[in-house]
Amino acid sequence: MKHRFAVARFLAFTSALASAALISTSARACDLCGCYTPATELQPRPDRGLGIYLGVAEQYTFFGTTKIDGHEVTNVADQYERSAITQLVAGYNVTDRFGVQVNIPLIYRDYKRPAGFVNERGTESGFGDVSLLFNYVAFRKEAGFHPGATNDSSDSKDGKEGAAPPASALFATGRGGAPDFTLSCNLLAGVKLPTGDESRVKEEFHEEEIAGAPPSGIHGHDLALGTGSYDAILGAQMDARYRRAFFQASAQYTVRTEGHYGYRFANDLSFDAGPGLIVLDKHGVKLGVQCVVSGEHKNKDTFRGAAAEDTGTTAVYFGPRLVTFFGDRLNGELGADLPVRIDNTAFQVVPSYRIRAGFSWRF
Repeated sequence: MKHRFAVARFLAFTSALASAALISTSARACDLCGCYTPATELQPRPDRGLGIYLGVAEQYTFFGTTKIDGHEVTNVADQYERSAITQLVAGYNVTDRFGVQVNIPLIYRDYKRPAGFVNERGTESGFGDVSLLFNYVAFRKEAGFHPGATNDSSDSKDGKEGAAPPASALFATGRGGAPDFTLSCNLLAGVKLPTGDESRVKEEFHEEEIAGAPPSGIHGHDLALGTGSYDAILGAQMDARYRRAFFQASAQYTVRTEGHYGYRFANDLSFDAGPGLIVLDKHGVKLGVQCVVSGEHKNKDTFRGAAAEDTGTTAVYFGPRLVTFFGDRLNGELGADLPVRIDNTAFQVVPSYRIRAGFSWRF
């Protein structure tokens, strides 16, 4: 018994730590996966969702595949970009339906690209664009309660009901008065502030191709830490669960304005969705396995009124995700995305894979 409990604790702890190794609105098209929002609505009882929560999310993307207009070509210069975006999240649920959240991204990138007939290596790091988000629960439905049962996973030692973690409803299985079925829809709106350094965009003024030299697929707009613009964020999230089976889907759309240097990043859409199943539910530790389809779409940016030809992309990914719940307040997720299809414009270095993780702690 002790051995099995130790293994369960290790699985949950590992998932949480992996996120410190989902995610931010940054400059590169294929590095856009929206603002990380802990699943605060996944709860069997709305009055248990009030209060403060903190979170950390991470997205690591390796760009090592070169494509021209959606067709893969040989990466003759072995150029690449490794991007790690960490989001620090702080939120407060004012009521059972309304909450506010701040996302602070920390970005680190290192790259290798051709500069004429020589290779250039470098790094960029710093704060990205901070986002202020508002969340509203537009719809909530629960059914299939079991009155008279006791919830052995949510009662504290003194018999009082403990605080619910963000993913408690997803991991509830119809026991202890928790509903068999839950369905909710959250609406998201916010603003992104130009706090990240966008000075790399100035490279657009003096870029030139050298005859016979390999082209670069990594440019100033790819390395900039911010967009230099005030942008609007709109989104929605749907969560459904029936006993051990669950389904989650979310989408975010960012409306961009023109930033400095006459550069405007295009509006972008990101999404993810997929079914899952709770495979472990013992000793207060739950583990869910999910199959996720995710992706993004972004048209071409504009520079001084003209289209930036190497900036458009549409990408679809598929991969597994682990979701964990440990104790009364901590939940986490860890997933991998492999590209199924990437259609890009002109010559770009596109993702070969990406890893996403996150956890949140409710006080």
